[in-house]
Amino acid sequence: MSSLRNSVKRRAHKERAQPGYRKKYGLLEKHKDYVLRARDFHRKEETINLLRQKAADKNPDEFYYKMINSKSVGGIHRPQSTAKQYTHEELQLMKTQDIGYVLNKVQSEQKKVERLRAVLHSLDQPQSNKHVYFADDREEVKDLKELLSSRQLDDRPTVLLPKRIRKKQEAAYKELEERIERLAKMRSIVMTMTFQKELMGKGRKRKLHTDEIVTPSEIPVYKWRRERKK
Repeated sequence: MSSLRNSVKRRAHKERAQPGYRKKYGLLEKHKDYVLRARDFHRKEETINLLRQKAADKNPDEFYYKMINSKSVGGIHRPQSTAKQYTHEELQLMKTQDIGYVLNKVQSEQKKVERLRAVLHSLDQPQSNKHVYFADDREEVKDLKELLSSRQLDDRPTVLLPKRIRKKQEAAYKELEERIERLAKMRSIVMTMTFQKELMGKGRKRKLHTDEIVTPSEIPVYKWRRERKK
């Protein structure tokens, strides 16, 4: 029954369009459009009333420190920076402490690399088992040499490590490579920080041009002016 009711053609109800003599005013506003426009109008009206009430209740003698600790930029209040301003000597001291911390990490990483390298080196070395033979005279020595050469004791087959051990060994080699790269980066950081500390020191200096540098270098090269020491 429902299928027959749906098959009957029904009249399509359309919304009323803008009359012809009002075409110059654009599309005819529907109820949903009016609701949106009314809500927006009332929201703005409430905001304006709230601002008027705040302005009426404002105390002319009111003061708070943000009035002098902020400034208006383009109509927007921007608070002043509260970061501490350090002196040149304090910055040099902090740079020295930073270098000392990184140097400590470099030494720690260097010890780890040496320890890991020693362990892997001992694993790669063949077994140094030796058998000592004693002889009473030269004839017996000659016989022992012939016997040992016939047995070929020195040409032992290489012992294959278990898969689990080989997997751990590969992981250890990978860790060694990563630690060596990290150590090189940390040393580079120490050199950069030391260079920055030297630039912060006293004395007149200037950056050398490319044609003035004898040995080409990726980092900038500076030259300090000679000063007579008393």
